[in-house]
Amino acid sequence: MGYALDFGWLNGAIGMIARGAAMTIFLITVTTIAGIILSIFGAAAKRSRYPILRKAIGAYVELIRNTPFLVQLFFIFFGLPRFGIRLDPVVAAMLAMTLNMTAYTTEIVGAGLDAVPNGQREAAAALGLPSWLVFIKIVLPQALKVIFPALTSQIIIMMLESSVVSQIAVRELTYEADMLQARTFRAFETYFVVTIVYLGLSIGLRRLLFATGRRAIAGGMA
Repeated sequence: MGYALDFGWLNGAIGMIARGAAMTIFLITVTTIAGIILSIFGAAAKRSRYPILRKAIGAYVELIRNTPFLVQLFFIFFGLPRFGIRLDPVVAAMLAMTLNMTAYTTEIVGAGLDAVPNGQREAAAALGLPSWLVFIKIVLPQALKVIFPALTSQIIIMMLESSVVSQIAVRELTYEADMLQARTFRAFETYFVVTIVYLGLSIGLRRLLFATGRRAIAGGMA
């Protein structure tokens, strides 16, 4: 007997799917802003003249990049309460995602900083510009322009990895999908629809980043 597809439940599930997608968008928005800002500081610190700071950032990057995101999430949500630190699931998810993304984007931003010719810094210094202004107005915009495609891809990857936070009952898209399939017993149809939603989010986010990011970087160099 063949399997008959049934999407009749979808009309009543649109609200749940929309709420889950909204939470996914919220998580990646917060994570992207915080992660990129922290990674800029991390990349700069890793190239500072202080060995202890360089080693600390390097150790953090290696720790995060060589351990599973799920383990990091569980450590924050289930492990920290052992020391009296209890976090709301959404806060724990944002913290875990930010720490994970920062480690990866620190290396990406660092590669961009290394790609900027030293002559750019030397020319700015010859004009008497302070080092912080040289970094913000000259070095950083050029670095971001170089790494923009890689940075965009990492943001998309992090958005897709956000599905893991459903394991601590964050009501994002995958969590809502799990609830729907448990209620409807239509696992194929449920995850097919959610797959399409994730695909749409990924394509939409990539186009948004490319549409706005290039202009923002160009403005930073003006």
